[in-house]
Amino acid sequence: MTLDDLRVFVAVCRAGSLSAVARDLGCTQSAVSQHVKRLERETGVGLLERQPRGVVPTQAGRVLEAAAAEGIAGLDLALRRLRELVDGESGSVRVATGATTVRHFMSEAVVAFRRQHPHVSLEFRTESSSRACFDALADSSLDLAWITLGAPARGVEQRPVRELPWVLAVRADDPLAARTSVEAAELEGLRLIRLPPNSTSAAHLDAVCSELGVRFAFDTSVADWDTALLLAELGLGRAVVPSLPGLDVPGRGDLRLVPVPALRPLSVGWAVRRWDALSPLARKFADTVAEFCRPAR
Repeated sequence: MTLDDLRVFVAVCRAGSLSAVARDLGCTQSAVSQHVKRLERETGVGLLERQPRGVVPTQAGRVLEAAAAEGIAGLDLALRRLRELVDGESGSVRVATGATTVRHFMSEAVVAFRRQHPHVSLEFRTESSSRACFDALADSSLDLAWITLGAPARGVEQRPVRELPWVLAVRADDPLAARTSVEAAELEGLRLIRLPPNSTSAAHLDAVCSELGVRFAFDTSVADWDTALLLAELGLGRAVVPSLPGLDVPGRGDLRLVPVPALRPLSVGWAVRRWDALSPLARKFADTVAEFCRPAR
């Protein structure tokens, strides 16, 4: 049994396909199959079950996958930390983010961190959702992921940094634009721009509205919060969105943000595999972002 065998096996379990892993690794499907067969000979049990559309781990396979994934992640982190001990201040910090994260939550922190650590490489990987960020953490040598906090995820620790209240984004000439706040019940039946359907923020908003007995109708959907704000500013619809840092724009431009205080705020923050295994540089970057994200008093 080799580390490569375990890496390939974990990849197959997650992809559900021998051929997909073979393409990713640039090898043959037979070579991938040999890794799995070697593990099955070593353990004495079947690890994969073939189905009409790919493969799934057996009960024994799920046990091995969970242990192997955790062990590989820990080993990768250890190797990263060893390299950074050798390199000193010339290491790297790898971060998974959403499409609008750096602009709204990290811009000042990135500048401050760069000034303090000019020789450290900052690498950002854009993901489409919090779930994709979790997968990226598990499958690669990423240090941190900035996410919308949601349900617990296996093998991932989540740490809240800031709560975002909800606002109704409308054009300045909208009848609701002059309001100081909007009650949740007043949103009933409004036709809105839908947040990314598979996102944690959309699921959170749906759950909160369900608790309050409020239902929305939707004209269109968007891929990120910034696009929803832009469409609202152009008068192409209204949007219920989190109040992002730097978006307090009363009286400026064509966009108005009307608070909806009855909606439970959305929490955003960091996800990591293990906080106690973060490199000093990654921990410093996470702390710097958290410091600059705190609301002004």
